[in-house]
Amino acid sequence: MDIFKKINNHHLTNIIYANIIVFIIINIYYIICFLFKKDANIIAYLGVSSDLNIFMSKPWTMFTYMFVHEDLFHLLINLCWLYFGGNIFTKYLSNKELVSTYIMGGIMGALVYIISFNVFPVFEDIKMSSVAIGSSASVLAILFAATTHIPNFPINIILINRIKLKHIAIMAILIDILSIPNGNAGGHLAHLGGALYGFLYIFFKKRNINTNYMVDKIIYSFQKNDPVFSYSKKENDYEYNSRKNEEQKKTNKILDKISKSGYNSLSKEEKEFLFNQK
Repeated sequence: MDIFKKINNHHLTNIIYANIIVFIIINIYYIICFLFKKDANIIAYLGVSSDLNIFMSKPWTMFTYMFVHEDLFHLLINLCWLYFGGNIFTKYLSNKELVSTYIMGGIMGALVYIISFNVFPVFEDIKMSSVAIGSSASVLAILFAATTHIPNFPINIILINRIKLKHIAIMAILIDILSIPNGNAGGHLAHLGGALYGFLYIFFKKRNINTNYMVDKIIYSFQKNDPVFSYSKKENDYEYNSRKNEEQKKTNKILDKISKSGYNSLSKEEKEFLFNQK
């Protein structure tokens, strides 16, 4: 069975494919360079440098780095988290928001990475040579956006039974925090930046502020008659069915009350709800 058939939307599928395709291209490039004894330092042009001068000469890397992986295990771990978090995200938020949050989370991760290397003395000796790659910050942005929006979403885990999404998110962030002194400190700090963006996106969204606005505008500016962003988005199948099920349960409860105590026993709210049902 094709695992991608289980994914709720093509936006998530496209992000996953993009990461896989870039990984394949990079490794084919490495093989060709090896066979012809050529310099294979492509990461210097795709990864985001912690040195401000180098970064300013390659500003596109703030975008490209979030699709770049050299190590297969690194890629697989990130794609598993992306598949997990992305499916939950798109149950309650729009497909377009998924793409924008992925990109903005990656940008926030890159900013935290660059700032950290230029602020904390521990990075002074390696600042010139350090480059960040990988989708981890973007993936954590999606996971934490979903967690902030629906923290009590139930997750069934073998042997552990059912836990809440917020417990998984807390565990993920604690691992990054505790791992900072043990290697790849810049990477872990970038992860925290991505997670922070996911939280902030939902925090501001609930206050009708779209922090994804600029990315939305750029990505979807070529789509006619398709609004860049809307909080009154059309329900997906999951949302529609969930709402209808809840309404049906409430209707059944009211009808049971009428059969036992009569119509006059209903509250004003219950009468209005019943009146509005088609």
